[in-house]
Amino acid sequence: MDTEVVVEQDVRELIGKRAQTLLALAEHLANCPVPREALSRPLVGDLLSHSMQLEETLDTYDAGKCCNWCSLRSVTAAIKLFSDVSYELLHILQRVPTYHLMPVERDFVAATNETLGFTSLVLAQAAKEMLNQARDLGLKVPPASEAAGSFQESLPKGRLVHSCGARQVDTVAGTVTLLATAFLNLASECEDVRATSRSGPQVGAASASPALSEERLRSLEFQFHNLQSQYDTYVSGTEVERQDTDLPVLRGHASVVFHLLRIATLLAHYYERHINKQRCSAAQFKGHLVEAEALQLVLMNYPIAFIDLYTSRAVSLCQEMLKRYAEVGRIEVPIPKYRGFHVRPSTLISKLVLHYGSRVRMLLGDEEYDAGSSLDLFRANEKINAQKRRWLANEIVRLNLVPEQCDLEKSTSIIRSVVLALAEKSELVLYEQPLEIPERTCVGEGTLLEKITNETARLLAMGKIDIGIDMTAQFVGDKRVLSDIKLLAEHGYGEDNYGNNIPLPKQLTYLRR
Repeated sequence: MDTEVVVEQDVRELIGKRAQTLLALAEHLANCPVPREALSRPLVGDLLSHSMQLEETLDTYDAGKCCNWCSLRSVTAAIKLFSDVSYELLHILQRVPTYHLMPVERDFVAATNETLGFTSLVLAQAAKEMLNQARDLGLKVPPASEAAGSFQESLPKGRLVHSCGARQVDTVAGTVTLLATAFLNLASECEDVRATSRSGPQVGAASASPALSEERLRSLEFQFHNLQSQYDTYVSGTEVERQDTDLPVLRGHASVVFHLLRIATLLAHYYERHINKQRCSAAQFKGHLVEAEALQLVLMNYPIAFIDLYTSRAVSLCQEMLKRYAEVGRIEVPIPKYRGFHVRPSTLISKLVLHYGSRVRMLLGDEEYDAGSSLDLFRANEKINAQKRRWLANEIVRLNLVPEQCDLEKSTSIIRSVVLALAEKSELVLYEQPLEIPERTCVGEGTLLEKITNETARLLAMGKIDIGIDMTAQFVGDKRVLSDIKLLAEHGYGEDNYGNNIPLPKQLTYLRR
């Protein structure tokens, strides 16, 4: 049931009181000749707090659905969002020296200042428009804040003495492995977002990519925040953090990626909610505080670009850390039953190994293969197929499937009967039904048995049939990597007996990206 319509004058009086501090701040910012120089965390924090409170009050009375008030609601939302973004940027500038960031190709501090210049201009424009809306609505606009001096942020250099005792944790290796693995998995999780930056800041790229939707970015923001929290809960202030100096570097990269994702989420939200939306035809303010193209370029050039750059550097760091603490082990797993190490299983294994950056070897008989190379794994099929051909020849003889005397003209029917006999015993699978036998079968020298065996082997080589034999291979390397290889093998290397994709367990979802 609809709520009773409120007397608009009562709302006007309420908003007039609630908006006084925010209007004073807007007056201060609107009169600054260089908005970027005016921005500080105290000022931006007050703008964020009071715009949030005013927005909530406006939403109580559905101001966004009222022609007289929707423009003020829209401008208030813009001040809240760009204050939030600006606070994140100021936080990054303040914390950069403590993040221990590895160098990247672009100047991060300069790019952060440039982005802050953009958001300060949007805030100044929004402040001016808020004042216009307030006057049109008959709201009293107070003079510029007399507390302007309190917005200055002059911080003494240095830090307090670290006098708290270090906490103890079980093992350095276990902690490092846990965090490095978690970061590598998150890096793989956000690959779609990172990839958008490599195509360059093309106009419309941000709005066209599902990877840059608010929903997608917010999900990643939460995951990186969780990683940062995990570090602060279990590592910060421990002996482990002091023993491995790479840990604070990893924490810094996780933190800066989290803050960049938060900025990206806010910008994507503003585009989806405020720019890419039909405006009220009767609203007093019909323009945009920021153009869609300019917003998308900032999104692509700053948060998305640096998310990719810093994640890439941290991936290399994590792989080095895992190598340093690697505990070498050995496992024995079944070879893919029918097609051996063909394209899909070879690709998944090599992708898994490269994900961790560790060296893993596969041993098959007296041969050794690089498990990080799909081509090298694929080479193992020569040995696997040779074993299948030997088994095939033995089975044909053992089951007496080829008559001693037979007209060569009936060789095609003999081959078909051999294949069907093996298939009925579930010792062979048909990938082609009905099975087409190639022309010119059973040519050349040899007995009929040899010719039939060779032609059946040719069907195997052509991929028309396959044989399931129980063979195993050994993998030697970091136990953490071997654990995932074992899990992959337990799930059929991502496919069924006919080579169709099957779901992988949650722990291995990074392989599908």
